[in-house]
Amino acid sequence: MTENGLGRRRQRDIIDRNAVADEISSVLADSSVSEQRSKALAVLQATLREGREEISRRLIAMPSSGRSSATDQAFLIDQIIRIAYDFVTTALFPVANRSAAEKIAVVAVGGYGRGEMAPHSDVDIAFITPYKRTGWTEQVVEAMLYFLWDLGLKVGQSSRSIDETIKMALEDLTIRTALLEGRFVWGDREVYEEASIRFWNEVATKTGADFVAQKMIERDERHKRMGDSRYVVEPNVKDGKGGLRDLHTLYWIGKYVHRVRSPSDLVEVGLLTREEYRKFEKAENFLWAVRCHMHDISGRAEDRLTFDLQREVAERMRFSPRPGRSAVERFMQLYFLNAKTVGDLTGLFLAHLDEALGKKGRRFLPSFARKPRKLNGFVLDRGRLALPSDDFFQSDPIRLIELFNLADLHALEIHPLTMRAARRDARLIDHKVRQDARANQLFLDTLCSPRNPEAVLRWMNEATVFGRFIPDFGRVVAQMQFDMYHHYTVDEHSIRAIGLLAEIERGDHKDDHPLSTAIVRQIVSRRVLFVAVLLHDIAKGRGGDHSVLGAEVALNLCPRLGLNEAETETVAWLVRHHLLMSATAFKRDLSDFKTILDFAQTVTSAERLRLLLVLTVVDIRAVGPGVWNSWKRQLLSDLFEATEEVLRLGHKQKGREERIASKKSALQNALKIAPDKFKRLAKRMPEAYWIAEPDDIIERNIRLLQTNDSEPLVIDACYYPDRGATLITVLAADHPGLFYRIAGAIHLAGGSIIDARIHTSTDGLAVDNFLVQDPWGRPFQERDQIERLKQSIGDALANKSKLSPKLMAKPVALRRAEAFKIAPSVLMDNKASNRFTVIEVNAADRPALLNNLALALFQSKVTLHSAHIATYGERAVDTFYVTDLFGGKIESKARLKALESRLLEAATGAGHGLKEVA
Repeated sequence: MTENGLGRRRQRDIIDRNAVADEISSVLADSSVSEQRSKALAVLQATLREGREEISRRLIAMPSSGRSSATDQAFLIDQIIRIAYDFVTTALFPVANRSAAEKIAVVAVGGYGRGEMAPHSDVDIAFITPYKRTGWTEQVVEAMLYFLWDLGLKVGQSSRSIDETIKMALEDLTIRTALLEGRFVWGDREVYEEASIRFWNEVATKTGADFVAQKMIERDERHKRMGDSRYVVEPNVKDGKGGLRDLHTLYWIGKYVHRVRSPSDLVEVGLLTREEYRKFEKAENFLWAVRCHMHDISGRAEDRLTFDLQREVAERMRFSPRPGRSAVERFMQLYFLNAKTVGDLTGLFLAHLDEALGKKGRRFLPSFARKPRKLNGFVLDRGRLALPSDDFFQSDPIRLIELFNLADLHALEIHPLTMRAARRDARLIDHKVRQDARANQLFLDTLCSPRNPEAVLRWMNEATVFGRFIPDFGRVVAQMQFDMYHHYTVDEHSIRAIGLLAEIERGDHKDDHPLSTAIVRQIVSRRVLFVAVLLHDIAKGRGGDHSVLGAEVALNLCPRLGLNEAETETVAWLVRHHLLMSATAFKRDLSDFKTILDFAQTVTSAERLRLLLVLTVVDIRAVGPGVWNSWKRQLLSDLFEATEEVLRLGHKQKGREERIASKKSALQNALKIAPDKFKRLAKRMPEAYWIAEPDDIIERNIRLLQTNDSEPLVIDACYYPDRGATLITVLAADHPGLFYRIAGAIHLAGGSIIDARIHTSTDGLAVDNFLVQDPWGRPFQERDQIERLKQSIGDALANKSKLSPKLMAKPVALRRAEAFKIAPSVLMDNKASNRFTVIEVNAADRPALLNNLALALFQSKVTLHSAHIATYGERAVDTFYVTDLFGGKIESKARLKALESRLLEAATGAGHGLKEVA
């Protein structure tokens, strides 16, 4: 059998149109007119289902055959439409002698017109008639649409005459793009041919420049909607940056300007080289494979590669784990490398287009008027940095580093063809170039630039020069961090962090980061800070503690970059401890002096403290949007100021007694009450309360005590802007289980506790302060939201209803978290505090986790003094400061073991079954 014959047989295994038509004919022969449609529909439904199952089997058998799967889907829909059209026009609405107006061309448009579809893509079709629609054409179109809808297809359709089609194409870019991909499916071919000729003659020839410009604007707007980075960890395979739509945009532009019939023709018209087209094909095939698997797995048109889908697609595409990296991380690295290829091709394509149209006096890319004098042999091509000859890098590979240094120094864009040459010649960067003092100085100057190092380093990364010059960085290029906390790949996160550092140094974020903006100017070791930011995550994916391994990388790399011994040691220390400050601020009680002292003993110097604060800030900010908030800013500021005081003076400026006396004095001045009355009031609160709470919260608490002294229960709530949260205060007769009930009530009202301090007055009154945010890290500010929180707490404390059933019935908010397997752990520490046993619980974040843990603590008969809650995507880290019922640390090994066991049970969700105490 010939290859063509094999192809037809292969297609008939998906759907045999003639056989299906014969089956419908035989069914109709024995049916009444009223039964014909339903019986024909049943045959088509079975045919569609079987065709999809065959395509799915082929995809699973050959999991990388993306484009083949996409064309098979389009072929299946073609045949279904043809059969449906023939049935409608012959069985339902037959016309013996059609007039000139009774003609219809069924045209596939958009992606379907290109002959490529994912399993659940929209079926975009246009019904084109020669003139205005007649009664017969309206009947046929309506019947066709109902047929397709009843088959479960999502149809995007239009029904227009040829004149209407041309008129609307001139007015609307979306229609113009859809028709650009127009492909005849069935019906009257002459109508299609006339519409196609008129489209090219009357629309395309008049609107070429406008089409290209609008497509570029449309692309940029789409990228902004999708996060404006091709390295977001849950990318949109269709519309995201570096996705299929970017490749399609290149083809649309090439087709519009040069009337190419297929992407391969872009080579013939000079818009891509053969090698570039090979990369185009490879990237397109991979992206189509991923998209088809996603649709097939989810059973719907799902184009966002979510965490749960990443695992399943990686498994289907037969990725296996390697030391230090899971199968899903290896799959996603390949995804991002393909997305990067798409970005590279876009730049080169536009450069070729610009050159071709530039010769005709038209340009679509911006030009720059600046003409710097010293370019060391490089030249300007219409405002962009370019090469004087194609072998310019080969004659001196250090120019590969100098290119980006000059781009930064003179604020120049790099010509895309120069970027292509840099990408091609990056392999020339060998050991000799890496050890060259001038090359390292040029790189360091670029990294530490006060201008815009982020943009230039990203260009260097796109050209693969970055990874070649710093091989350790090359290992994390396109490497994802498979969790819900990090939004970007490791290389993108690091480059963004450097950009944020430069912006803070320029004062661009003084409102969000007033402390960092102030102290960054005091830093002596400026280049140490930039290098540390670059290297802080460089050892991720190596199968060990990336902080320890990264410090080893720093010790080897820094001398090469030209840093002296002291600078190298400081960079290595910063990389080793880059998580220390955030862990201390967010997981520990900063009012406990032991916390500050331990942190200060690790930091040892004010310069390191300043460096560590700024590194911590940019690291958190570069994780992704919405991760930074004013609560984190305040905690880091509190830790910095307390530690700076210890480092400067060797101890806290004010001892415990002096601090308490100072707070009491400030409160008495604010309240303006008689000394004897104030003394009695102040005596009600224990020493720990005065140390733990800030002045403004103390004043608010004491005013509540004054005005509600006879009330059995007081619940107060207000927006607390200093911490970007809602402050909730509960005054109630202290009794066991109070905290877990309040925690459960806050969760039921839609809140999430981020900090809690629990106090008991000398006369047995509980004074509990909670900082609460919504699930997106925002404070509750609206009156009805705050009232709902108060009502929920009041109902829980009044025991109006059982908490456990309501908590179990509350829907799970983080469905995506199910893609991650987190083994819970409980750490007991009797050294972190002089007064308390510190318990840290790491577990998968889920609804009512804090309530379950608090209930477990209550049932273990321990006294809770403060709780500190931190979440990192799907992972929760809850820290509790506790004592036994007599106020001492929990020392018994047996008791600690029992407490650990109960907390582990609660952390796994088994705590739902713990009996709730009335």
